[in-house]
Amino acid sequence: MQETHSQVADKFELHLDEMIDKLQTCQKEKSLKTCSLCEEYLACELRDDYIKSVYNSMSKGETGGFEF
Repeated sequence: MQETHSQVADKFELHLDEMIDKLQTCQKEKSLKTCSLCEEYLACELRDDYIKSVYNSMSKGETGGFEF
């Protein structure tokens, strides 16, 4: 069965939603309102995964041609 564009978009959006939940849970556990207040901010693997999921949800998995 061939995947349609909307199914691909759903996959990336679902992963982004999952990452948002994980990030918010981490912030709550550490009593923080934002990741930038965390001492692990620059070395945080969870935050890196979240950033990648944001990029993937915006680019739909395509590489190149997208700049922040």
